[in-house]
Amino acid sequence: MTIDHDDPTASVAEVRARTLVGVVQAALERQILDGRIGPGERLNEQAIADELSVSRGPVREACRGLAEIGLVTLIPNRGAFVKQLTRADAIDVYDLRAGLLGLSASLLAARMDPHITGALDGVIEEMEEAARAEDARRFGKINTEFHDCIVRSTGNARLTRLYRGLVKEFQLFRVHAIVQQGSLVASNSEHREIVLALKAGDAGLSYRLSSGHVEHGKQRMLAALEKLGGVAAATTKPARGRRREEQDQR
Repeated sequence: MTIDHDDPTASVAEVRARTLVGVVQAALERQILDGRIGPGERLNEQAIADELSVSRGPVREACRGLAEIGLVTLIPNRGAFVKQLTRADAIDVYDLRAGLLGLSASLLAARMDPHITGALDGVIEEMEEAARAEDARRFGKINTEFHDCIVRSTGNARLTRLYRGLVKEFQLFRVHAIVQQGSLVASNSEHREIVLALKAGDAGLSYRLSSGHVEHGKQRMLAALEKLGGVAAATTKPARGRRREEQDQR
């Protein structure tokens, strides 16, 4: 369902219903991205409706919305399941992110200002602190903000929306946390090079460094998968998900 709160023809009841669907979708999205609902786990409409104190209708519409942004797979006669990213899926997402981040950096190079420069420098310093403390979890969150800052600072809303959709989808691939371990300092060194190119207004170099940075992340991901025996962590269902499936089958 497309939510258009500015539609003058929509009734009060329709606006309320659309708003409710958005609230339910946001709640489910948070649970999926936080790992509380694991890859491959079925979304039980009735259980979710009871938990959120809503009817099943908004839950069903929310699941459709999550399917549109790539977080959920809808299977006829079976229901909605949290998407499981395979190795090939992760590679595709990395390649797309490399292109979009490179494009963003090349566009941003021509419109850098003191505010953007200060924001990027500040994020890099925060990552440096996290890297020295070997705090991969904190580093990961700030790292996401660094890339998002580059993309959104272009002022291109469509580009930002596309990029953020890929980031959300990639968060389903749980091996990314392993990828970051042992590479924090090297990764932040690449961030500094990107910012220097942006400050110099060099669009070509900004593109190459940004897309190359994501490519290096992809190579680290592939190496991490090799250490895991080639099995993506995303395909391993959490105990909570397995228990739910077992209950459903009883």
